[in-house]
Amino acid sequence: MMRQYELVERVRRYNPNTDEALLDRAYVYAMRAHGSQLRASGDPYFSHPLEVAAILTDLKLDDATIVAALLHDTIEDTSATKSEIERLFGMQIATLVEGLTKIKKLDLVSKQAKQAENLRKLLLAIADDVRVLLVKLADRLHNMRTLKWVPPEKRDRVAQETLDIYAPLAARMGMQDMREELEDLSFRQLSPEAYQSIAVRVSELRQGNGAVVQEIERELKDELARRGITVEVKGREKRPYSIWGKMERKAIGFEQLSDLYGFRVIVGSVEDCYRALGVIHTKWAIVPGRFKDYISTPKPNDYRSLHTTVVGPRRQRVEMQIRTRDMEEIAEYGIAAHALYKDASGAPGDMLSYESRAYAWLRKTIENLSQGLSPEEFLEHTKLELFHDQVFCFTPKGRLIALPRKATPIDFAYAVHTDVGNTAVGCKINGSIAPLVSELKNGDEVEIITSKAQTPPGAWETIAVTGKARAAVRRATRTAVRAQYAGLGRKIAERAFAKAGKVFSEDAVAKGTPRLARTVAEDVFAAVGRGEIKTDDLIRAVYPDWAPPRAEDRTDQQVNGEGWFELKRGHNLKFKIPAGAKPREGTDIGRLDAIPIRGINGELPVRFAPEGGAVPGDRIVGILTPGEGITIYPIQSPSLQSFEDAPERWLDVRWDVDELSDGRFPARIIVTARNTPGSLAQVASAIGDRGGNIDGLQMRARSADFHEMVIDIEVFDLRHLNTIMADLKAREVVAQVERVNG
Repeated sequence: MMRQYELVERVRRYNPNTDEALLDRAYVYAMRAHGSQLRASGDPYFSHPLEVAAILTDLKLDDATIVAALLHDTIEDTSATKSEIERLFGMQIATLVEGLTKIKKLDLVSKQAKQAENLRKLLLAIADDVRVLLVKLADRLHNMRTLKWVPPEKRDRVAQETLDIYAPLAARMGMQDMREELEDLSFRQLSPEAYQSIAVRVSELRQGNGAVVQEIERELKDELARRGITVEVKGREKRPYSIWGKMERKAIGFEQLSDLYGFRVIVGSVEDCYRALGVIHTKWAIVPGRFKDYISTPKPNDYRSLHTTVVGPRRQRVEMQIRTRDMEEIAEYGIAAHALYKDASGAPGDMLSYESRAYAWLRKTIENLSQGLSPEEFLEHTKLELFHDQVFCFTPKGRLIALPRKATPIDFAYAVHTDVGNTAVGCKINGSIAPLVSELKNGDEVEIITSKAQTPPGAWETIAVTGKARAAVRRATRTAVRAQYAGLGRKIAERAFAKAGKVFSEDAVAKGTPRLARTVAEDVFAAVGRGEIKTDDLIRAVYPDWAPPRAEDRTDQQVNGEGWFELKRGHNLKFKIPAGAKPREGTDIGRLDAIPIRGINGELPVRFAPEGGAVPGDRIVGILTPGEGITIYPIQSPSLQSFEDAPERWLDVRWDVDELSDGRFPARIIVTARNTPGSLAQVASAIGDRGGNIDGLQMRARSADFHEMVIDIEVFDLRHLNTIMADLKAREVVAQVERVNG
């Protein structure tokens, strides 16, 4: 275990002005606080925070961060309190330790809501001070290094959450070395056979190609030195998880991998980076499509470098990364290497005096916490942001937009501004009209075409790749649906007030909202439209002295002049029945209120679409017609095209059918039969044998040999209808059967 003076010396190497007394106090306090506690390995528990602090000294972090690492488990696992730590070490360190305590138990394989809440805690703590993340990553790294001592049933869980959250977070913060070690340690636990196989192959390759690596390093140095470029060359092989990921992505075997080795070419200036690139491309042939310039276009995590792949000595494909010393530090240590940690003398300074691009991304992600996302949506959004590699596109004015791979113009539009996304109707990619579902590529110039009349279709949620776009589409959809329900609820309320003999007024409703646990009248109308508030309750909220008529004062049923069955006896639903028709024998009229469709309040008339109807099993939609009621259409009905320009009339409805229900529903089929004696009898027999009920029949001649029967049929559900149609097709006299949907 590291001694007290050894820790101080590690810090002093990069910060001669370190507060030795502060470090000593923290060391002694943490050691005494943990006392005789032991880790699963049998080591003193204090060895863990000490190793976490050691990892952070490798990142050259400030005294406060090192002290927070030493103390990070004290509040959680000992009798220490925040107030005590604040008294002994100051407010800043106490706040860091408390932030780490809140997120200590981050369990990301439990229920999604719990996952999301834990992730919220993590990101909110990081938002206050990014050093919380750095200590948390170091904490997880040491836990992964000692994973073999964890009970077997917990190892996979810890490894999976490391791979899901911590490694991507390290990558987003630009800490590539830590990310790669976390990935490798997780991979070794989750896929031990694959890890071992790749590790053995890499070891064999290392022994066989050692001379090649040295030869490439020597040639690079000599060639660049002759051009007057001082250079440092580092050869390194890819790690097992990186190799496995490439094999998975490209569906290739280990033997087909051709760039297992990479070389970092470190030069003195940005100008030398491009000069070195020219020398390398002159010396060796470039592999087409493998050049990337992250100096002119840095990654969101501040990473800057030139990437190229060439065919080097012995026809080996070699990946080169060309960068300056400063770029190398950021590539290795990410946000921990940024200038926000150093003052003019090189000692750690104000951690929050500058916000790097990586930390700016983090803050942008956390802004979504205030956008009303559900826990599940927040978790999905954050994981989407963490996992995807980047594609860089441009607006027509040259603004750079970084997006995940496979992003579409929809994602691009929302990245520009939420209003641009909500009003997008089309796009141009590199000057040419393109679909909004096109996959964007690096360097694309994207122009979004907008219209104020547009609202985003709900289907965009399944097309969008970024969490921001998906969340915005959900919000817009919820807003549109809420507006629909509010409009429907307002009409229902007007009818209910008129029926009760009371004056309807939105101002009066607004005054009654507190009695309905709502804040504004619009919320009340939306709740009425969704069926969450009964009209009787609404009227009583506005007119407290009003009482609804007693049940015995209501008639059982009546049929008005338009053919609407209006049910009383406490039921408000109206349902249109064909003129002159009677309920099926055995139907309880008092139960017709149980029309099995959710999403419709019972105050407006409801009917099925003419010329085809709808049956349970169909995907359905309700169309609101002011003054007439709601018509239920199957989603495949061509008649719906006439309502495409009026999205405010569309209602979200669905079936709610009891499996034991014997209710029948209308459908229409066209049967093309041979014009022979008895054909009608065979068709009727097929329908009757399967329990269908013919409600209407129209015969029309198609040719001398065939005629068509347009049959209105009543069935239990879609399966019942399909069974009847299959039986009809099997009849010798039937040439064709098709369903009509309007």
